[in-house]
Amino acid sequence: MIDISGTYTDQYQLTMGQVYFSKGEAEETAIFDYFFRKLPFEGGFAIFAGLETLLDYLQDFKFSDKDLEFLSTQNFSKEYLDYLKDFRFRGKIFSMKEGDVVFPGAPVVRVEANIIEAQIIETLLLNVLNFQTLIATKAARMAIQAKGSTLIDFGLRRAQGFGGYHASRAAIIGGFEATSNTRAGRDFHFPVSGTMAHSFIQSYENELDAFRDFAEIHPKNAILLVDTYDTLKSGIPNAIQVGKEMESRGEKLKGIRLDSGDLAYLARKSREMLDKAGLDYVKISVSNQLDEHLIKSLLDQEAPIDIFGVGTNLVTGKPDAALDGVYKLSLFKNKPRIKLSETIAKVTLPHRKQVYRLLDDSGNFLGADVVCVAGEGNPEMMYHPYDPLKFRFVGDVEKEELLSLVMEDQKRVHKETSIKEIKEFSKKRLEQLPTEYKRFFNPHIYKVGISGKLKDERNSLIEEHKNKRS
Repeated sequence: MIDISGTYTDQYQLTMGQVYFSKGEAEETAIFDYFFRKLPFEGGFAIFAGLETLLDYLQDFKFSDKDLEFLSTQNFSKEYLDYLKDFRFRGKIFSMKEGDVVFPGAPVVRVEANIIEAQIIETLLLNVLNFQTLIATKAARMAIQAKGSTLIDFGLRRAQGFGGYHASRAAIIGGFEATSNTRAGRDFHFPVSGTMAHSFIQSYENELDAFRDFAEIHPKNAILLVDTYDTLKSGIPNAIQVGKEMESRGEKLKGIRLDSGDLAYLARKSREMLDKAGLDYVKISVSNQLDEHLIKSLLDQEAPIDIFGVGTNLVTGKPDAALDGVYKLSLFKNKPRIKLSETIAKVTLPHRKQVYRLLDDSGNFLGADVVCVAGEGNPEMMYHPYDPLKFRFVGDVEKEELLSLVMEDQKRVHKETSIKEIKEFSKKRLEQLPTEYKRFFNPHIYKVGISGKLKDERNSLIEEHKNKRS
């Protein structure tokens, strides 16, 4: 893990914290909701990722001596710095399961803690969850289009700094099989993959000798990069020769990789040449600026590709680059809180909340989540958040409660979930999501509504604040 301490936050969290501390409100309980307002990539769903990373960090989140020394130069009082010296996150976190399919407007995580704790962890929470959710969603979109072909993360060298580390983790959750990122493979216990670069072949006097030496040293994992000089006139013929030599030793060439040119055309020609030589078991992998659009195009053209190596467009979340995730106060001093806005979609929902997912008789998603006041029980009606004329009776519909306690007083309340378990859960949840929400173009809009009680509470607060201004 990357080393994280208390100064991994925005300065305004600390400046607000000093005010709360100085006014004797440090121990007042606050509730914040983490949610996002817009789905990325013009898609129909998002994949929630980063929860286990966040919990790892929060278990040992504190201010080091170096942190406190720096903060002493930032006009903070000695008393406040003494308070921060003993800072730990001792609050509660309620969350949807990592890997779940999530949608705009519904709280994905609820934080309950004293106001300073809840405020200081905001930046870390948003930094981790927004990024990993974005990348896991991008990966899932590619996995859907890959239709069973293997996906490998090649993105570390093109990532924004250390973002590549967590991008590799999120990519696996979204459906990738392996990564070139050795450190991420070590820390998160998933497969790593890596063969050769063009420089390896260029370092030899001829391509054939480069292929031979690589196959000799790596007989069980030889994937030969065939486009350094001329793919069809040099690369593939030399790969075939090495493949036949390996057969004579009782070995098998694992694959070839195409990294430039017309990938669909070259994949078809390569497949023909390999098959004609009796090397029909040799897999074809491709790389070079791939994303879900290009993967879809290649497979729509029936290109015989077995493995996709995806880099830049995966780990940078291109073209969206960031998830519109926010962290908003919903309760303080046991009073519901609301943020008003001229834009109705940005009016927040007050109170401690729970989210229910509607299910059909087969256990699949019915295309709607209902946000309720926590503890209100089974909601009878579901209302559109902003259009009072749109509502639906849901009292007799099966529901699944989505937010559960995952951390309390610096400790997980369940064992750490492995990447493999999260990935399998995410795959299962995507299977429960009807096809129309996974369409590549113009996906159906998944509905997120609110209960009658929550609607009334919100409207009451809006009127209360209007009256205060009048």
